[in-house]
Amino acid sequence: MKILVCITHVPDTTSKIAFTNGDTELNKAGLQFVIGPYDDYALARAVEIKEAQGGTVTALNVGLAETEPTLRKALAIGADDAIRIDADPTDAYFVATQIADIARKNNYDLILMGRESSDYNGGQVHGMVGEMLNLPSLSPVMKLDIEGTVAKLAREIEGGKEYIEASLPLVLGCQEPIAEWKIPNMRGIMSARTKPLQVVTPVGQENFTSGGRYELPPARSGCKFVDASEAEKLIELLKNEAKVL
Repeated sequence: MKILVCITHVPDTTSKIAFTNGDTELNKAGLQFVIGPYDDYALARAVEIKEAQGGTVTALNVGLAETEPTLRKALAIGADDAIRIDADPTDAYFVATQIADIARKNNYDLILMGRESSDYNGGQVHGMVGEMLNLPSLSPVMKLDIEGTVAKLAREIEGGKEYIEASLPLVLGCQEPIAEWKIPNMRGIMSARTKPLQVVTPVGQENFTSGGRYELPPARSGCKFVDASEAEKLIELLKNEAKVL
């Protein structure tokens, strides 16, 4: 089985975010970048499937040279090879176009990615890739088992879960608890240095959207404490200041 796992290169969720150039660009100085948390789940499940059933796992990222350490981490976790599309991933449609182009050329049985990236939280790419490849696309997938050429999966829907069977190939957006994150061991880290990482020129496709300006959420105001004996005062604050009553 050939599995393609698309990963994002995003700031660690504990990082303090700032912007530069008139709040039009992310200030990357001092930021620690990681595999997108949802992509980590997709990668972990792909490696589990490979270990159980055989096959290969390819990690793919649309990004500039700065993303290669993130791809090497994916190789250390268990991917067999990696592909970097040498472009800045500024637009969801552009990213989907690059993924679809690679997928057409390599005939993957399964294309996995996170349900959304943790930077833009768009949740668009898996649906676009499915449409471009004329393949079923499902998200968010919480459980995935492969039996022959059939995928048995569960996904979260409003008010519950939906259980689905679908024939491969598929495009899936993943989230917990589809697998547990894998931490690279020393053997994986050493082997990742020699695994192939291919750099590919992007296919021609203009961006349809662009970011104008970023801003941080407003600072949190201080808390007001009300004594348990002052219920009337609490109600007044909830009505007139918090405006929740």
